[in-house]
Amino acid sequence: MADSTKYSSKLTNTRVLIIGGSSGIGYAVAEACLEAGATVILSSSQESRIAASISSLTKTYPSAAHGRLSGHACDLSSPATLEDNIATLFSDATAGGTRELNHVIFTAGDKLAMMPLESASLAAIQQAGMVRFFAPILVAKHAARVLPKSPLSSYTMTTGSVSEHPMPNWAIINSYATGSHGMCRGLALDMKPVRVNLISPGGVETPLWDGMPRADYETLKKHMEEKTTTGVMGKPEDVAESYMYVLRDRNVSGSVISTNGGALLT
Repeated sequence: MADSTKYSSKLTNTRVLIIGGSSGIGYAVAEACLEAGATVILSSSQESRIAASISSLTKTYPSAAHGRLSGHACDLSSPATLEDNIATLFSDATAGGTRELNHVIFTAGDKLAMMPLESASLAAIQQAGMVRFFAPILVAKHAARVLPKSPLSSYTMTTGSVSEHPMPNWAIINSYATGSHGMCRGLALDMKPVRVNLISPGGVETPLWDGMPRADYETLKKHMEEKTTTGVMGKPEDVAESYMYVLRDRNVSGSVISTNGGALLT
């Protein structure tokens, strides 16, 4: 008699759309979902990044090449095309409404809009929230139309620990990041019984920092590690476990899950 798979099989044969799944935390979540037996649909702003991620994932998870992994480009950076692009993504991910989605995960991000308050303009403020705030709420609008009306379905968004502990020159980012907490709670009511949750990572070693000069990054990393109780910066494969938790726990909704190495304690 085989062992029970009561817990390990919760995501088997589910279909998961990961927006921002071509790198960093999203890529790690894609790995974890494939490992759990799910079918994964990746989305990123560039077809080339999707193709590279699919190639890499199928080397690690060869079974995914047999219909369990696909991807679609979706540019979230322009207000003129934002909602149309999201609508097209959901049409592609569901094969025109003929295939079910069970979970939607939003990990997409763009260059962090760190700027002194005195140099901020309305245009810069609005653009800073395009991918990280306006996009996820429009994704929720379209996800609500296709996700089965059940607590087995979920929508998971991403913020950051700056939403819980602000830093100088991050007021614009912090405003959107903290606003995501309210968005999560409101959407959990508006989308019920579909579950909506928010993951709040601290510093994580991802390509997000690639645009920063190496010396500046090393200084920032050292500062972040000194603030943690673990002594190390977060890794995507560890933070991905927070996303897997809210996918599997059908009793969690409207919650913010912090994964920051204890940095908020110091």
